[in-house]
Amino acid sequence: MNESNYDKTKRKMQKSFLEYDQDSMIERWRLDYDKDWIYIKFIGCIYRVSRSTGIVERKDGVSFSEANYNEAMTIYDVLCWAKPDCRLSGKFVPISSLSAVQSAGVLGKRLLSAKANAFSGKTSEMAEACEKLGGIRFSVADVDYQIPLFEFLPVRLQFWEADDEFPASLMILWDEDILDYMHFETTFYAANQLIERIMENMKH
Repeated sequence: MNESNYDKTKRKMQKSFLEYDQDSMIERWRLDYDKDWIYIKFIGCIYRVSRSTGIVERKDGVSFSEANYNEAMTIYDVLCWAKPDCRLSGKFVPISSLSAVQSAGVLGKRLLSAKANAFSGKTSEMAEACEKLGGIRFSVADVDYQIPLFEFLPVRLQFWEADDEFPASLMILWDEDILDYMHFETTFYAANQLIERIMENMKH
């Protein structure tokens, strides 16, 4: 079977990971590790990165399986690319408000609009799922939580239920300095994985 372009990109990053200083990653983000693996928590799940091959695996119950594209690429980007002096501003904003990516704002809104309908009529289940992920509740929207994307990097998710005048609306707010932690494209990988994780928890 031929590999998809997604698989090829993930394999390329898997190899690139081995070129970076793993001890610095461990110290910087205070990660658990052993001689074979580096462990990191991402949206409520435990992942491990092989120190010899670079493969990323997700813990499912008592076993591990290979992480999907969105999971792996987000983890690689934060571990390998985050700027040395990155610091959280503490101010949450839509990704489209950042001057570096304003031209791509329409794309982000379309993606979130497409996902919003899946949560319509399910605000209580959605809130419960956010709390399972360690979310801290706010009250600006019908569902409004600050959720740890990584233990050192929170995001804020807001959902407004549909009414007679407006359709359901979903928004993900990022720290104003998020682009010091990951590339713009990676925010879409992370956002998609966050939404999938919430939907997964709602089913359970």
